[in-house]
Amino acid sequence: MALQRSTIHLVTTEDCLAFQPLLEVVHRREMMGHFGRELDGLDVHALAGAGRALLEERPLAFGELGRRLAERWPGRDPTALGIGVRCSVPLVQPPPRGVWGRRGRALHTPLENWLGRAPGPAISHEDLVLRYLAAFGPASVMDAQLWCGLTRLRDVFEALRPRLATFRDEGGGELFDLPDAPRPDAGVPAPPRFLPQFDNVLLSHADRSRIVPPEIGERIFRRHGHWSPLLIDGYLRGAWKLRREQRAATLEIELDPALAEPDRPAISDEGARLLEFLAADAHTREVIFLAPQ
Repeated sequence: MALQRSTIHLVTTEDCLAFQPLLEVVHRREMMGHFGRELDGLDVHALAGAGRALLEERPLAFGELGRRLAERWPGRDPTALGIGVRCSVPLVQPPPRGVWGRRGRALHTPLENWLGRAPGPAISHEDLVLRYLAAFGPASVMDAQLWCGLTRLRDVFEALRPRLATFRDEGGGELFDLPDAPRPDAGVPAPPRFLPQFDNVLLSHADRSRIVPPEIGERIFRRHGHWSPLLIDGYLRGAWKLRREQRAATLEIELDPALAEPDRPAISDEGARLLEFLAADAHTREVIFLAPQ
């Protein structure tokens, strides 16, 4: 369902019920920011009620939901109407979405229909920040705000300061972390890591230079926006894509040409493990390196 940054996340039932009430303001801000003009003058509460009623009948894709809502509000943009419901009513995407190895259209049903429970009680701002730091610390206030979409978290960090460890980055910015969190020495080797698209490691930092070298990362994103990121020694230095053809699976890897003497055996070994995980049913599996273009 849509949670942090109003983007789709796969979460446990407990996190779904706790996160949604706190992050609801993020969804409403997105709705008015992107579709405020199309929804201007519309009774949003009536829209939410009409959308909920339609989705309680059966799960719908946003396109169909928008078209059916446009029958009641002719002249309104169907996409804006559908997004208006998405940002006003807690919705989940039922299976086969979120089921490993299967695909299906993104259909939506009200959270209460799916779980039989209403959202709440909401997680506190303090606990949300602690959850964030447990996964992504050391991090700044801006990092946490970018991750969740909430604003004005500086006061929350200040309230937590006695319970946190603090550091300064190379630019003098203050970073926070849990006192007992693992912080390996800078000399500890970072093995190759194949990340999925839209991984929070890349999206949840306001300063991505700690992971994404500016001169390299932008080029990779421009060329391989539909591929997935590959970290070498902790930095974005390549991209990968899985290709399936009948019972054969190929993991294609393209490394940044500026990468000096990459450890190809280590990359290939990690890629082979990933390929076995993603394509266990394939008769043949192969890892190949593409020539940079």
